[in-house]
Amino acid sequence: MNQVADRGRQRLDARLGLLNGERKRLLVPPKGWIRAIRDALGMSGVQLAKRLKVSPQTIEAMEKSEAAGTIQLNTLKRAAEALDCTLVYALIPKTSLENTVRNRARQIAKAALARVSHTMKLEDQDTVFGESEARIEDYIRHIKDRDLWNGT
Repeated sequence: MNQVADRGRQRLDARLGLLNGERKRLLVPPKGWIRAIRDALGMSGVQLAKRLKVSPQTIEAMEKSEAAGTIQLNTLKRAAEALDCTLVYALIPKTSLENTVRNRARQIAKAALARVSHTMKLEDQDTVFGESEARIEDYIRHIKDRDLWNGT
């Protein structure tokens, strides 16, 4: 596979691995971060509206859109700054990026080798080609990263 992509994946895995254990603690509160922080600070919606130079109804709409998951990032960033916070945005993989790529490569290799094995059986050519681990690993070595995500 691509060595540049491999190194990039390893660096991202190292950075994101630090956050992976925090995933549950970083879940958005039911009413959203804006409301949770504002309440924790003892700040009213009217007070936040004044800081943002918007109407109180706009704050209510912002909080509702955040809770619904439809808020725009630039709006959330403005609210964070008004609350003396920093917006942190990240996609945290469910498993390491390396595992995701490896699992996808295995999936493609197994499917390709199964097709070859099936074709050979149809041609009445008995073979042990199948899906042996060595064949899968050999196939994976020849897959390019960019080819992993074509199709489904």
